[in-house]
Amino acid sequence: MGMMRDNPGGGYGSRGGGGGGRPGAPRTGGRRRFLFRRRKYCKFCEDKARWIDYKDLRTLQNYIPERAKILPRRISGTCATHQRQLMQAIKRARNLALIPFTSD
Repeated sequence: MGMMRDNPGGGYGSRGGGGGGRPGAPRTGGRRRFLFRRRKYCKFCEDKARWIDYKDLRTLQNYIPERAKILPRRISGTCATHQRQLMQAIKRARNLALIPFTSD
């Protein structure tokens, strides 16, 4: 009892990036290759900032998207030390009503 498939290249759960249907062809593993990914860096370390000011709203607005959440390190690229200072500065600015808690 053999299985009959309409899709000769892919098996169950295949999203297309596999063998391509040719027998003997090497499989790519389903991963796409990215051409170029820019390395993330901490902008505060580059500027040699000792601390992040909660009154500097232009800087803080860059790390708060429309939904008013604080961007995580993996997206913003800041280092751990400056991410902690950034979170504290944003929370202080929110408590003083300089930055809104939510976006309505």
